[in-house]
Amino acid sequence: MSYCIIIPNYNHRSVIADVLADLSQLQLPIVMVNDGSDPAISAYFETLTAQFSCLTLVTHSENQGKGAAVQTGLRTAQKMGCSHAIQVDADGQHQLRDVAHLLQLSEQQPNCVISGQPVYDESVPKHRLYSRYITHFWVWVETLSFAIKDSMCGFRVYPVDATVALLDTVSLGKRMDFDIEILVRLYWRGVGTVFFPTQVIYPEDGISHFRPLEDNIAISWMHTRLFFGMLVRSPMLLLRKVRGYGN
Repeated sequence: MSYCIIIPNYNHRSVIADVLADLSQLQLPIVMVNDGSDPAISAYFETLTAQFSCLTLVTHSENQGKGAAVQTGLRTAQKMGCSHAIQVDADGQHQLRDVAHLLQLSEQQPNCVISGQPVYDESVPKHRLYSRYITHFWVWVETLSFAIKDSMCGFRVYPVDATVALLDTVSLGKRMDFDIEILVRLYWRGVGTVFFPTQVIYPEDGISHFRPLEDNIAISWMHTRLFFGMLVRSPMLLLRKVRGYGN
């Protein structure tokens, strides 16, 4: 098993050097995908490659979305020969000390996605908290299961070959819908997800790239597609429940 770290990054500059400094202590390759950031910030990212020898910078010429950046990172990880990829956000939301636990769980269950299950403090915006429960409901419907406890946390370990095989056959969402859709579709393919609690914070000066109108429309359309996909797969999903796969 060989691991790398994937960081999708669109204009997150303020804490990225600190994030990289913490992650570099793990002595793992780091792939940061610059998703069409502003020229000055892109130039700053280039300087980080000299500061961190473990860092590989991949750049999109224009912004494509977080999901597209993660997909680029996963394909890069496969080309590098990595069996597993750890997804980490660039804005400092995640507790990086928990990466060691991610690795431990992944080594124990290498064929599964390992995902954080967020524990929030008072910094979480209430509208985001409520929207998560709506998404949880639809994911449970789309999988006919309660196995996916959180589908929106971007703090994960992916088995690279199984995930890229999915990317090669299905066109997944390229923005905020990606994190949700990939877990549902991997579940349909028999790739389970193991969850563990981890603290997630929302920094006061954090930058959100969520577009209320466009992203909510994209997520609603994604849930529509997944719902009808579930109907087609419902006999198989119900059979798996009978056989004890999933909850």
